[in-house]
Amino acid sequence: MSPSLRRTDGGRLAVQERGDPSAPTVVAVHGYPDDHRVWDGVAADLAADHRVVTYDVRGAGASDAPPNRAGYRLDRLADDLAAVVDAVSPERPVHLLGHDWGAIQAWHAVTDPRLAARFASFTSISGPCLDHIAAWYARRGPGVRGETLRQAAKSWYTLLFRMPVLPELAWRSGLFGWVTARSQRVPPPVVRDAVNGLELYRANIGAAMGAPTVRRTAMPVQVLAPRSDSYMGAALQRSAAPFVDNLTVREIDGGHWVVRHRPELVAGLVRGFVRTNG
Repeated sequence: MSPSLRRTDGGRLAVQERGDPSAPTVVAVHGYPDDHRVWDGVAADLAADHRVVTYDVRGAGASDAPPNRAGYRLDRLADDLAAVVDAVSPERPVHLLGHDWGAIQAWHAVTDPRLAARFASFTSISGPCLDHIAAWYARRGPGVRGETLRQAAKSWYTLLFRMPVLPELAWRSGLFGWVTARSQRVPPPVVRDAVNGLELYRANIGAAMGAPTVRRTAMPVQVLAPRSDSYMGAALQRSAAPFVDNLTVREIDGGHWVVRHRPELVAGLVRGFVRTNG
């Protein structure tokens, strides 16, 4: 397959493959502010007995950026994912793996009746469906106010990233990159990717929180919830429970970037889920 493919809106997506083409296919979608390299450890492990496909989402890595904010809406991102799946596995459903914003856009795809048949299973890490998050907040009552406040404190950055100008300046100055690298023990992100990806927050969060829709799926879904995630509490990561018929939630040791720090753990859990739902 070509190392890139054309999106429905004309831009290019950079796609990477490894492993045996005849083995079960896992398509992994990265989050913000990463590119496909966040999956290197997981993909290297899985490639022993799987075909692993990664790609740089629009605006990140070697993929083109859309010309405006509307290009970062979840519908467009789900269409990109469908285009990748159509290119790499047109005849067989794939197993989907997403982290952070990669999981958020994957949720949008697996709960879309137009696209759901393309996927055999879905493993989500640190990225719930935005509509499920909105419903979770709406269900919180006085007895769980502390839980809600704790999650709101973890989500401070979602407000900051939607502000004009300031987050761009902070990324370009190196401040946010230094803080992220120091606090999360990850490489500083590419500034271009971090700046482009701010539009993910601006294009999607307000719309989803203001007018959530019911997004259900009967697909087997595995949620891996890192216990030490700086941004996502375990309770919020269970927000899909009312909307998924076949849900497995596993709390695991690790932080938000567990895919970098414990790739063998993630790969093992994905491998087992694929085997069960192959």
